[in-house]
Amino acid sequence: MTLEKLRKNIDKLDDEILTLLNKRMEYVHQVGELKGKDGGAIYRPEREQAIMERLTKLSQSHNGLLQRKHIEAIFYEIIGISKSLERDEKVAYLGPIGTFTHQAAQSRFGSIKDYNPYPSILSVFKAVSSDSATYGVVPIENSTDGVVGETLDLLGEYNLNIVAEIYMPIHHSFATKVANIGQVRKIYSKDKAFGQCREFLENHGLMHLEHISVESTAKAAQLAAKDSKAAAICLHIAAKMNKLPILYDNIEDRHDNKTRFIVVSKSLNLKGKNDKTSILARLSNTQGSLVRFLQEFDEAGINLTKIESRPAQSSKAFSYWFYIDFDGHIEDENIKQLLARHEDIKFLGSYTKADDEI
Repeated sequence: MTLEKLRKNIDKLDDEILTLLNKRMEYVHQVGELKGKDGGAIYRPEREQAIMERLTKLSQSHNGLLQRKHIEAIFYEIIGISKSLERDEKVAYLGPIGTFTHQAAQSRFGSIKDYNPYPSILSVFKAVSSDSATYGVVPIENSTDGVVGETLDLLGEYNLNIVAEIYMPIHHSFATKVANIGQVRKIYSKDKAFGQCREFLENHGLMHLEHISVESTAKAAQLAAKDSKAAAICLHIAAKMNKLPILYDNIEDRHDNKTRFIVVSKSLNLKGKNDKTSILARLSNTQGSLVRFLQEFDEAGINLTKIESRPAQSSKAFSYWFYIDFDGHIEDENIKQLLARHEDIKFLGSYTKADDEI
């Protein structure tokens, strides 16, 4: 088959896909009207997870080339557009534009959502709490640096719920308008990013060049886009937003570095097939209180996945809250019974468990 014939076949398929997408959006509009009448939630992570699982199995059954990651990239974008048609909702995230948190938000809400960057995690919580945004996206944990203490503290302080979690690999790109890497004369990036990509810089003979540290990798992409002899170590999203061609992708020294992000909202999730629940628990400062509390989970057949201690904001010195993740939904009978036996517990949310974990 000739190249021209192949392209005509692709064009024909694109026309069919567009027709089907428009038909899908008509149904989405009808769903939005029904939800508008009863006040139903637009963002349904458990429903989205079920869609991804169903389509992945369908692709596998037909020996399709599309794997789970490809299906998610395509359909989260379609779902994001669908949600925008159902209802206009703002998403707050820890800025600036073009950061990992921005990329994490887009991976779940799509690229055309109304995104608002905020300068701090606290300001994201305030935006959602005051209804300036419907959802907030913030980091909670990194595989190298551990938990984000501020996020845990704010979960205890604000009456918001975790409605989703996102695990994002920390990847850096080498982006430049220069056609040949040997023509690059300066590199912009953040201090930490230069350190995380040292092996790449050494292997490509770039250590002797001028390394210009800026406040963010997003800023680095902006500067490199205006300089014909410069490059940036930045995120894929920052390069894309600044129309900066990517010469090399995934240039970081460690490929197992991940960050876990959470989506917070005033809404609650319905029960799904594979849920996780998060709580904050404050226990009496007596011998064996933590051991006895954790033993209750074992006796109830509940699998604990994480426990972290945080200083409690109280007048008592060395008083702690415990942040705990475990499998299951708040509506599960064994979980409901266990938590009912304790007064000093704050429910933080039940949400669909992500496939990838730290």
